Amino acid sequence: MTFDHLAFKQQFPLFAHSENAQLVYLDNAATTQRPQSVIDAITDFYSRYNANTHRSSHRLARAATAMVEQVRSQLQNFVHADCPAEIIFTRGATESLNLLAASIGETLQAGDEIILSAAEHHANLVPWQMLAEKKSVQIRYLPDVAGVPQLSELKNLLSSKTKLVSLTAASNALGFRLPLASIKRQLPDGCLFVIDASQCLAHDVIDVQQLQCDFLVGSAHKFYGPTGVGFLYGKKELLNSLPPWQGGGEMIQTVSLNGSSFAQSPHRFEAGTSALGAIAGFGAALDFLQAIDRPALATYEHHLTRYLHTELSSLSQTLPIRVLTQYDNNVGIAALVTTPNSLVSVMDIATWLDEHDIAVRVGHHCAQPLMQSLDVSSSLRISLAGYNNRDDIDRLIEAIKDIPQLSQLAPDAIGHYDAVDIWQHSELEQVSISELEQQNSWQKRYRQLSRWADLLHPNPGLRVESNLVHGCETQVWLQHRQIDGLHQFVFEADSRVIKGLAVLLLLLVNNKSTAEILSINFIELFAELGLEKYMSQSRSNGFKALTDRLITLVKQ
Repeated sequence: MTFDHLAFKQQFPLFAHSENAQLVYLDNAATTQRPQSVIDAITDFYSRYNANTHRSSHRLARAATAMVEQVRSQLQNFVHADCPAEIIFTRGATESLNLLAASIGETLQAGDEIILSAAEHHANLVPWQMLAEKKSVQIRYLPDVAGVPQLSELKNLLSSKTKLVSLTAASNALGFRLPLASIKRQLPDGCLFVIDASQCLAHDVIDVQQLQCDFLVGSAHKFYGPTGVGFLYGKKELLNSLPPWQGGGEMIQTVSLNGSSFAQSPHRFEAGTSALGAIAGFGAALDFLQAIDRPALATYEHHLTRYLHTELSSLSQTLPIRVLTQYDNNVGIAALVTTPNSLVSVMDIATWLDEHDIAVRVGHHCAQPLMQSLDVSSSLRISLAGYNNRDDIDRLIEAIKDIPQLSQLAPDAIGHYDAVDIWQHSELEQVSISELEQQNSWQKRYRQLSRWADLLHPNPGLRVESNLVHGCETQVWLQHRQIDGLHQFVFEADSRVIKGLAVLLLLLVNNKSTAEILSINFIELFAELGLEKYMSQSRSNGFKALTDRLITLVKQ
């Protein structure tokens, strides 16, 4: 079996655009790119037969309805369900899991138990936690080792009170697969088994018969399909026994002023109008995947994942980074953190890589309990797809090697500074914004920010929850006081870049009046300095969240 990486990549128009000629896209666990066939299918629906489905009988409506039911049948075959009625269209895996929590929740009683793991995406934690609080249901968690749930311990958690087990098939943060095929037969009678297959669908052939699950969820955008559409697989008899979670058109059988009766699956759970154009694109994505030699693709991705881990492990021998993941039984994800004695944070690495047009993800990856079990606040995640190759990994490795200060270690002990030193910022008296204005390239701006970071005294006492700025993937703390009408601030952050930007903020706002601070257009100023990306709405850098918090404090 062979896999033609170049032929595969040529089907993705994003990489053909001139602005993306040098792009190395390594954020596939967040979302994959779309092949031309998916884009064409969406355009074709809206340009040729756009109409609502299952309602009107005219020609366009018939064509739209036929398309939706065809894609439903494709999904049935894709996951090996028994019939199309076992496939529900949703907005994605998150909505699918919320649907299950809402509907199954109506059947649970106080004292019933649900089993989850700390490795779950927040989408497979929060809905069940909300249900547990509402219904007084108990949640029990599988123990883990290095973040990996220990399935062998499941038997020790099961009891007659266990009504549901919901687990990920593969971790979105660490990439490991879980062997779930043996789970169902261990469960007591009446206990439901839910699988979040979101991270597996692009890489593995999924067979719900082999997995013996009662429900399985996924999002199309994780496996080359559109955003805003996903699916829920459920055994037909179970779906028809559950109450609907949303009311409205199409999900009913009859409606009167005195009450309603509900349709059978699948329409029972598809109230209103679905994302029809996205469903058309979803069908094209399924065709795209089915036309590929998927075992050959899996082999290619496995070798690429092993090469990535080998190169990162080699880096960790000479640089203060630690690799959290293993290549074996992995869906193409590598995660790393910097060691405690590193001057550089994972966000600094991601910022540097972005300037090299290398796209990765940094943060907790919607898996905060997993990060906590690993005793880290965030990691840098590199995630692969079939359009990546060894050249992409080589560019990544070379860029990491060139990061300023990465090879330097922090001193063993930091000084202790009293409150007056921290609030006065005397170390900033000899610097000015003009130093940054004179930097005419991103590399020089990055180095200037990194030099400024050394001017901020370490302030461990600032690292308390009340000072934490929410909305940042890297941890940032801010404290404020006002004396004689002038505002003063102190900052603490894990990232050198954020510390350097905090120096910029101090130059702008420290010891200034409310009117002076509110007159500053931060977005415009940052754009003039070539730093506009730090003011984006993306939480990946979170600096806009910091400026927003600062303004809120000033206005109080």
